[in-house]
Amino acid sequence: MSLSSTFDIVIANGDIYDGRGIAPYKADIGISNKKITAIANPGTLRGKKMLDATGLAVAPGFIDVHTHDDRELLDKPAMHPKLTQGVTTVITGNCGISLAPWKADPTTSPPAPLSLIGTQNDYRFANVADYVNAVKQANPAVNVGILVGHSTLRVNAMADLNQRANADEIAHMQALLEEGMQAGALGFSSGLFYQTSQAADNAEVIALAKISAAAGGVYTSHIRDEYNGVIEALAEACDAGLAAQLPVILSHHKCAGPANWGRSAETLAYISKRRSTQTVGLDAYPYPAGSTVLDPEYVDGVMRIMISFSEPFPELAGRDLADIASDWGVDQKTAARRLHPAGAVYFQMREDDVQRILSYPHTMIGSDGLPHDHHPHPRLWGAFPRVLGHYCREQKLFSLSEAIRRMSKLSADNFGLTQRGRLAVDCWADVVVFDPDTIADRATFSDPKQAATGIHWVLVNGEIALADGAPTSQRAGVFLHRVDERESLYPAV
Repeated sequence: MSLSSTFDIVIANGDIYDGRGIAPYKADIGISNKKITAIANPGTLRGKKMLDATGLAVAPGFIDVHTHDDRELLDKPAMHPKLTQGVTTVITGNCGISLAPWKADPTTSPPAPLSLIGTQNDYRFANVADYVNAVKQANPAVNVGILVGHSTLRVNAMADLNQRANADEIAHMQALLEEGMQAGALGFSSGLFYQTSQAADNAEVIALAKISAAAGGVYTSHIRDEYNGVIEALAEACDAGLAAQLPVILSHHKCAGPANWGRSAETLAYISKRRSTQTVGLDAYPYPAGSTVLDPEYVDGVMRIMISFSEPFPELAGRDLADIASDWGVDQKTAARRLHPAGAVYFQMREDDVQRILSYPHTMIGSDGLPHDHHPHPRLWGAFPRVLGHYCREQKLFSLSEAIRRMSKLSADNFGLTQRGRLAVDCWADVVVFDPDTIADRATFSDPKQAATGIHWVLVNGEIALADGAPTSQRAGVFLHRVDERESLYPAV
């Protein structure tokens, strides 16, 4: 296409951060037929629609590599919590929890942690292909890549979740996973921390990871122990990736609990050692607190815990467990049991560990938000602008170019999304335009459902999904089928 042609959209005069981590440069970007079709000197391109990005950063749309948006994509496909952060692609099915494949019995309530993303009625997809079709019919505003969860496979195949799988049960899970990979899943995820999968040994995980490997997929792991046994749990996950010969991605890396504060120097050194012989990636969210099911076993009376939802006491969401226990005249473990089924925000990390992990050059950014919590962790609405505003601009952990790389090209590379995460000719036009001086998260632990500020436009596949900070009616997201997106298995480093 000649530079004199009229493009569908031109983003003019912006500071281009192309995703590679290099210094920005000024240019116009021409977009036609959903793709970037030209990058030229500022002021040289003309479009049917002109977006003046003078003084603004123009970056690849952010890729949220760690989400639990499986059901949100179907129920609320406008995806406002993600678009308002500049996120154009989400990867679901993390931590061994995916909405498919499982058609739950009408009398069955999903066990925790599957209950975090759906009720019995939501688990209605007997295979992954049916879920993929439902996503396509919902027409979400963001692109969607999926993982198939280990716990979801286990509830299909296991007679007793508290046992290791036998040969027949493994074969059943392998068949379900193979169907999921053929339906386009990017890989397989596990959450050995959770009761639904704790009984599984690494041989079971490896047997399933090999199915993902054979299809060119990845293995993501919510490791068995992020507390005192963190090194051993990291080793277990890396061993599985090595045995199955596929990339392993360590989910929401952290050192949890006061006894482990400061150990991130040790864990990152271990990850670097493993990276010298195999492909290992990791993601993190930019907060010193995590969020998951409320587990009385992790209530120690020291760590602050805030309730994110409680089925029997919904009015207590947003309150601290210690205050609830005091009101009831009981200890915190007793209060936790009374609140069940429930979720919680755990203030389990120390800030220096958070910053060290975020600063590690191979750390991707993932929100790990739980959209169905009544009072969610603020990461659901704020993770990406918090990195750009608080940790990049204010704390100066890294340059803006490097921060953007962690949210775009690094993520695309790890998941094999070869035409996303970059601003380059022939790439899909997933773009975010923001003010680097003002971008900031507004979501807080006390008021978590707040959109970020400083984002001007978000484009998804060449359509303007957010303008002047407000979502439009355009929903141009697509399902990212592994075969279409991934050229080959991500090479070892």
